[in-house]
Amino acid sequence: MKITPLEIEEVESKAGNIYEAVVVAAKRARQINDEQKLEYNQRVEPLIKADEEADDTVVSKDKMNISVEFETRPKPTEKGLDELLDNELEFRVRSEDAEED
Repeated sequence: MKITPLEIEEVESKAGNIYEAVVVAAKRARQINDEQKLEYNQRVEPLIKADEEADDTVVSKDKMNISVEFETRPKPTEKGLDELLDNELEFRVRSEDAEED
């Protein structure tokens, strides 16, 4: 797995400060992860039902192919950071006044 270095100033310029940028990217990564998990479960569910009827000791080739496909996708954190850096995310910061109400 390769690690791509990022310019901290570039990430910081996308939000008020570096911490805010990291929180925005992390929240987006969680959303992406949840979407991928849902998609994976929807695609594997019919295969699991078929496996319950058949022998459980053999791993389905279709399940294996789906798993490999999901493993080769970009990681949610990487995708979240890329979306932040490409200005594809819209976010707002809660004001302290709103929290007090």
